[in-house]
Amino acid sequence: MAEVKVENISKRFKHTQAVSNLSFTIKDGEFVILLGPTGAGKTTTLRLIAGLEKADTGQIVIHERDVTQSPPSDRDVAFVFQQYSLYPRFTVYDNLAFPLRSPLRDLQKHEIDKIVHDVSKTLHIEDKLQNKATQLSGGEMQRVAIGRALVRNPSIFLMDEPLSSLDAKLREELRLELKNIQVKLGATLLYVTHDHIEAMTMADRIGILKEGELVQFDTPDAIYNHPNSIYVANKLGSPKINVFPSEKIQLQLPDRIKYVAFRPENVLLGKKGRFEAKVDVINNLGVEEVVSLNFHGEVIRALATPDVSLNVNKSIMFDVSEENMLFFDHESKRVSV
Repeated sequence: MAEVKVENISKRFKHTQAVSNLSFTIKDGEFVILLGPTGAGKTTTLRLIAGLEKADTGQIVIHERDVTQSPPSDRDVAFVFQQYSLYPRFTVYDNLAFPLRSPLRDLQKHEIDKIVHDVSKTLHIEDKLQNKATQLSGGEMQRVAIGRALVRNPSIFLMDEPLSSLDAKLREELRLELKNIQVKLGATLLYVTHDHIEAMTMADRIGILKEGELVQFDTPDAIYNHPNSIYVANKLGSPKINVFPSEKIQLQLPDRIKYVAFRPENVLLGKKGRFEAKVDVINNLGVEEVVSLNFHGEVIRALATPDVSLNVNKSIMFDVSEENMLFFDHESKRVSV
């Protein structure tokens, strides 16, 4: 595996600036996730690193080699697309073996066979090797697609929302498997998604993209607890972070602070609270209850513990310690008190 550096990369498509002055480093063996909405530049960034698009400016370095002008075949990357991209008439074995049969690899049949069987065992599809791709479930097809990348043992794996078309239960299962495989192999991996749960559970570091710009790049814990803007704060966490104008809360705050934010898990419900709100909605999720409160016309989400008595349309007191509050200026940028 290898370290990958993206330095001041920009890409424009006619009137759209897809990526703007993007810079970050993926360490050797690191799992990095780019998180952002549709149109943020996630897939374009992957395609630029893979060589499927040519950068207008900047430099891409893989394993200390400048590959900015190199063709895709000379970059030693493996791309896993959102769609499975399998050969439907091939067996699982032949789909996995296909990248290894290139004359450039010069592998013997027994070498290919060992690699295919090792990868299929890792992905728990060894009993499907003789099945046609069309005979597989969605989860199995995605395992084969990931396997086609694994057999190549590239410098970096590039993955474009590979789990997004799967149902929630299977997505959760494959998230765990993929992370375990990455750790086991020590693989360098760049993964893009708009799913904050995937980002929080799999990434060593997360890059938050907004309209082609990288607005924060840090560990999941740092981004969750210390977002540098309201945009970033909204990207992680479920239920969503509470954000509202500072004048709605009765605290002595500097004039530069225009917004106050805090996570639902930091809202304390009970008789000793400093603030009063009305209970609008109670969502029972089994393990916990998510409560929506009306606070001076603003929605506040909180997590309720079993000992708190809740009634819809009734008032309740709540509190949040100031050490758990985040403060932002008129441009929605984080400020310290």
